[in-house]
Amino acid sequence: MSESRRSANGTARPHRIAVLALPGVPAFELGIPSRVFGSAEDAEGRPLYDIAVCTADGAPVPSDAGFTVQPAAGPEALAAADTVIIPPTHAMPELARGGPLPPEVTTAIAGIRPGTRLVSICSGSYVLAAAGLLDGRPATTHWNLAPEFRRAFPGVKVDEEVLFVDDGEVLTSAGGAAGVDLCLHLIRRDHGAAVANRTARLCVVPPWRDGGQAQYIDRPVPDPTVAGTTATRAWALEHLGEPLSLAQLAEHARMSLRSFTRRFRDEVGMTPVQWLTAQRLELAKQLLETTDLPIDLVAHRAGFGSANSLRAHMRTTFGVSPAAYRRAFSANERV
Repeated sequence: MSESRRSANGTARPHRIAVLALPGVPAFELGIPSRVFGSAEDAEGRPLYDIAVCTADGAPVPSDAGFTVQPAAGPEALAAADTVIIPPTHAMPELARGGPLPPEVTTAIAGIRPGTRLVSICSGSYVLAAAGLLDGRPATTHWNLAPEFRRAFPGVKVDEEVLFVDDGEVLTSAGGAAGVDLCLHLIRRDHGAAVANRTARLCVVPPWRDGGQAQYIDRPVPDPTVAGTTATRAWALEHLGEPLSLAQLAEHARMSLRSFTRRFRDEVGMTPVQWLTAQRLELAKQLLETTDLPIDLVAHRAGFGSANSLRAHMRTTFGVSPAAYRRAFSANERV
């Protein structure tokens, strides 16, 4: 959860986000933070984030779409920000070889206050890595760039199989739309599920895709005559509170256990059991955040059967108990 910020008169102020536009920035990725965070409001309709697009020296920069980006600010926005977001750049080929950042970018990044949350979208991870901010950390980038990224920055623990990586105050996302997922994840982390879900509805995007979900990596296309698992996944989401077995899922999909498991992994990037557990944990988190239901009833409704089972899964996955999670993220506890 983000630190509560106060203005000079003691009132709460929006969380400040600086989006660093570099030469060759793609328009889509540049617009993601403003669109998503700009849609997040509190219960009274007040904005929760103040977003400023800036450049390393305050000067306009060319996008990769044939127009020039006129920034609202220069490097001073980075120094004042609570969160700095770096979209991709298509104009710094030297980064692909592990080369240095341009001097003005190095100076601008050096001015970011310690403790500021750092976020990259797609190949914006190259900028964080070139600045030494990903050394020894887990991170992701677009799957197609992962081999090149590993060669350029061997000190970074790259995982191209996920949509985003949350490593505390440093977060990285995969290509394009995964940046939307990461922004919604941050809103959820800062303000809870209700605000994140409302923001997603305003943006007309899915409210939640787990960071551990597989990227859409180029793999052999399954035989189109073979039935998929989409309908079965939708059905399972409506029955999470029931003791669903792998056999039931396969039967619903009208496949053998072996075919269903293989097909599911091809489509989702994880086993049916892993996916089902992830969905149940997500439901449990939403119930903990948005209701006052007892822990054992939350466990029952999420399909874990018992509070002990839910407690074990949450400790293994998130490192906290259900009660501790509720204290940290419940809307009733948040200022």
